[in-house]
Amino acid sequence: MKKGEITIFLSLLFVILMAFTAGILEAAVMQTEKNLYRLEADRAIFSIFGEYQQQLLEEYHVFGLDGSYGTGQYSEKNIIRRMHYYGTEGLEHEITGIQYLTDSRGQPFREQVTEYMEQKYGIGLVKDIVDMTGEWEDQSIQGENMREKEETILDEYRELSQTTEQEETPFSCLETIENSGILSLVLPKDMDLSGKKINLEGQASYRALITGYGSFPARKNLNGAEEKLLFNEYIMDNFGNAADSGRDDELAEEENGQDGKKKNKSLLYEVEYILAGKGSDKENLESVLFKIFLIRMSLNYVYLMGDSSRKSQAETLAVVLSVLMFMPEIAQPLKHLILLAWAAGESIVDLRSLLSGNRVPLIKKSENWQLPLHALFLLGTGTDIVDGTDTQDGISYEDYLRAFLFLENTGDVTMRTLDRTEENLKSIYGLNNFRIDYCITKLELNTKAAVTGGLSYRFPVYFGYE
Repeated sequence: MKKGEITIFLSLLFVILMAFTAGILEAAVMQTEKNLYRLEADRAIFSIFGEYQQQLLEEYHVFGLDGSYGTGQYSEKNIIRRMHYYGTEGLEHEITGIQYLTDSRGQPFREQVTEYMEQKYGIGLVKDIVDMTGEWEDQSIQGENMREKEETILDEYRELSQTTEQEETPFSCLETIENSGILSLVLPKDMDLSGKKINLEGQASYRALITGYGSFPARKNLNGAEEKLLFNEYIMDNFGNAADSGRDDELAEEENGQDGKKKNKSLLYEVEYILAGKGSDKENLESVLFKIFLIRMSLNYVYLMGDSSRKSQAETLAVVLSVLMFMPEIAQPLKHLILLAWAAGESIVDLRSLLSGNRVPLIKKSENWQLPLHALFLLGTGTDIVDGTDTQDGISYEDYLRAFLFLENTGDVTMRTLDRTEENLKSIYGLNNFRIDYCITKLELNTKAAVTGGLSYRFPVYFGYE
């Protein structure tokens, strides 16, 4: 038998080592619990955002989680319940930040669209167009200046002639525009005007929307020229316009990949709606066409002022009309009005050509001027036969739409694009409860968990479609 003994020092050292080991084990258990809770929360939020609205992605290439889950009854509690459904029953969640597609005038939507277009086409798609934006602004200004002249031509003519009893005048087309609107003159013979309408009060751009909160990173330079042009190309790719509807339906559906869905849309002239924001196809088309009409009228008038031959024709007509009115002294001012009316008549023919899918020259030349002066008397009478021709290196109707989209307010364009997205998902897919402002794009949660020892552990959970 041998004696065993332990000193007080060794006893204390042993106790300290055991306590240290137990502490390490408890800390390891606590950290493991924390990691498991974080994994559970991450798995749950990833699963939730995997339930994105399928048709929204397939049709418009945008991610959005429908917070109402197809019921039309949105509540943040829906998100918490889904978190618990995916395995976080023992955790407490508080939403500290949430973002919807419609926040900040549709900025999250615009960010996703721009990212999609960059990946699909690259920024090179719009490189050649960027230099044209200054020209678009100049043309728009010219069109606005021409508006004042267009509004006063008839008044000036009536003041000069002091009568409106003549049956045929070179101002018949302007009288028709004044009385019946521009659509009565410019629609091609084979184009049926859409009569579709929507309720503006129900659109996302008009109604009160739920809004997100919290702080999320935003993409920079979203409103740069190239980014705006990319977004506008997305609109041209995904939404119809009047020139599309003027084509053969089967051809238009084949080109746009619509597979017969076009007829179910609540509006056919969608790009025109995005530009004008009115409640019917007719009103939107009329608004856009009148803008083009003014620009074309300005450009055509500039050409006429430099064409000595056509100026001479106008002067001869002015002399004849002034003599018939027994007022030879008005020949010179009447010549100026006839030139303006002739430019307007040529612009009407240009619009017919554009709506038929043709191109028109930006600046006219003698050989591509379409309307003879004598035909100006027939415009607006129903007997004119000038429909316009195609110019290979000219400008198309879609080119004018691109210009107007670039010049329009960015927020208005984005929100009206969201209007059409929501409307189409309802009318094409029957998603009557769908609301675009219920679509969540980013979510931040503060999560609380109980860990070993009765302690509470808080940690953030985040996910965003980026």
